[in-house]
Amino acid sequence: MTSQAPPTKRQKREEYRKAHKEDALAELPKKKFYRQRAHANPFSDHQLDPAAPDLMDWAAHYPAYVAPDSAQSTTEDVDSPSALRALNKRVTVADIGCGFGGLLVALAPKLPEDLLIVGMEIRTQVTEFVQDRIRALRKQNVERGLYQNIACLRANSMKFLPNFFKKAQLTKIFLCFPDPHFKARKHKARIVSLTLNSEYAFVMKPGGTVYTITDVEDLHTWMVRHFDEHPSFEKVSKEEEVEDECVKSMKVETEEGKKVERNKGEKFVACFRRLEDPPWP
Repeated sequence: MTSQAPPTKRQKREEYRKAHKEDALAELPKKKFYRQRAHANPFSDHQLDPAAPDLMDWAAHYPAYVAPDSAQSTTEDVDSPSALRALNKRVTVADIGCGFGGLLVALAPKLPEDLLIVGMEIRTQVTEFVQDRIRALRKQNVERGLYQNIACLRANSMKFLPNFFKKAQLTKIFLCFPDPHFKARKHKARIVSLTLNSEYAFVMKPGGTVYTITDVEDLHTWMVRHFDEHPSFEKVSKEEEVEDECVKSMKVETEEGKKVERNKGEKFVACFRRLEDPPWP
């Protein structure tokens, strides 16, 4: 009689994640069961979902904000906007490259509860970790109704940001400790560029703010220069930064921010305000 081989580490991770999801556990997930490479190549990911903002199923991520009179359509055309349940609020805050969700969780009780915040993460298992984390926090705080205003989804925001958001929909965008891509030939993969800044300008409401933070001074200089060169943004003063609660959270609540703090490193912050578009001639 042959003995059954013990499960491999990969099998253990898969079993843990499956049990956590199916049993809707209130216990916070453990990172060691969500192994993932530190970075992903945004140019090799071609998943296009949704095809347009009207086809995004936000109700699946914010069930507490589904409009009372919004019933699931019986239409067979699942790609039709009428097949989706509507929310009574719009997503207006995006954490692009949200990592393990530290900033999302910190902002959830600090920002007004009617501000819906979404974390966008390209790495599959990191996204799954954040989704399980939010699910557990909602279950732990079901009586108080906390953490209903945050969600996380897998997305390649460098390629498909306008597929998720309409023009002037967002009021805040966070770019926290993005991949610095040190090599010059990799600079095209940086999350800030004149081209990408135009996409941020498109989805951002005039008066809204883009928040950036990094521990790499060269990347900080790069981001400041590219935002300064873009006609749709102006730099927020240091006085305003100091008073902004979101800046305070961004410095200490992200996993990377905590790591920099432990290593006694320096953090470079810059915020940029979306300007009004000039009038048509």
